[in-house]
Amino acid sequence: MKKLLQLTTVLSWINIIIGSILVLGGLLLTMVSPDAQTILVSVVLTGSIVLHSYATFQLRKSIIHPEIPLGKQTPIGIRFVGTLALLFGVINITNAIVIMQHTEDVIKQIKFPIPTKDINLKSIVRAAGIISILFSLCVVLNVLLSFSLLRMYLVKKKSEKN
Repeated sequence: MKKLLQLTTVLSWINIIIGSILVLGGLLLTMVSPDAQTILVSVVLTGSIVLHSYATFQLRKSIIHPEIPLGKQTPIGIRFVGTLALLFGVINITNAIVIMQHTEDVIKQIKFPIPTKDINLKSIVRAAGIISILFSLCVVLNVLLSFSLLRMYLVKKKSEKN
């Protein structure tokens, strides 16, 4: 249990930091993008990662310190926001795999504001795909672990009441 809590803590910190950067970038893009609705959806999905990680910290605190009860709405939040974060992770992994499989086509579709003849775009796109997959795996793993921790916590609390 202790190692599981440590792993969720590390994953939650990674997710909060990267998720916050993505949310901030998405919010900035909504100001200049003609397709703000699409970006807003991505901000909601990336925002769910940050909210889920925060709720996971609250769950961790309640597990480590049983005298601090978990908020009434936190289990529901972990499940609902966790489902959104899980959705983000699965969609992002799928997109990254497709982009890595069709790197040449992706590069042709991107319009760059500066000349890119001296830049190896293929390796940059593949590296971005790998980073995206790794981050998404962190999100998915953290969500699944927090669901397990929540289930253990609720079973323990129920058995204490009886």
